[in-house]
Amino acid sequence: MDTVYSNRIQEEEGGVRPLSTVLKTMAVLDVLAASPRGMKLPEVAAAMELSRPTAYQRLLTLIEAGWVEQDREMRYRLSMHACRIAASALEQANLGTRVQPVLEMLVHRVKETASLAVLDRGLPCIVSRVESESVLRAEQKIGTTMSLEGSASGRILTAFADEPTLGRLRESGEPLASREILSEARENGYALSSGYTQSGVTAIAAPIFDFQGRCTSTISLVMPETRFDLETFREPLLEAARTITKMQQGER
Repeated sequence: MDTVYSNRIQEEEGGVRPLSTVLKTMAVLDVLAASPRGMKLPEVAAAMELSRPTAYQRLLTLIEAGWVEQDREMRYRLSMHACRIAASALEQANLGTRVQPVLEMLVHRVKETASLAVLDRGLPCIVSRVESESVLRAEQKIGTTMSLEGSASGRILTAFADEPTLGRLRESGEPLASREILSEARENGYALSSGYTQSGVTAIAAPIFDFQGRCTSTISLVMPETRFDLETFREPLLEAARTITKMQQGER
């Protein structure tokens, strides 16, 4: 009897679909996250191609859920609740507070900005970052997404992706780096990019692996082209990547 009941539940669950209304409401969060400041109702409606009443209903739902708030100018913005969820996600992925000292040590050693990136909905996304003290530096915020094809982190996440992940990346329609570039990244253990984020900027990224040997994230350095020297930055970066990989794999 228990087996029959279990099979019936599995059949019912197999036919369940995601709630489209929830997905449409959650999409507002992506629109707000992409803006450098809060957005007024007409801006949200225009960005999502919605009527103002529909946009307002979705914003009101997110306010009630604690994800969105309004400032004094009546602009809608993400609440600090998003920060708490993001911090929890990093901890559950073993990329939280333990990784930050590694980034800080790397920045102290090479005097350039270091970032940690993961795949988020098919694109590399910066989830942790330590800025250098240099006045001349590349500005990228946590939450910034990058190109799979043109960024150093994107090339690493593609080059070292397992087959299921690589299949999803190919199906996403996002352009990928050439086979030659990806093969070179696998052979070298790092990838370079130049001029993608902004003109005159170079980045170098290396893979980080979990306990199953999957590339789950990247660590990268970014600096003006005029300060880039491969021999100076390669080994410190690879050493930091190995340190975080050992953390991911449960080693001390």
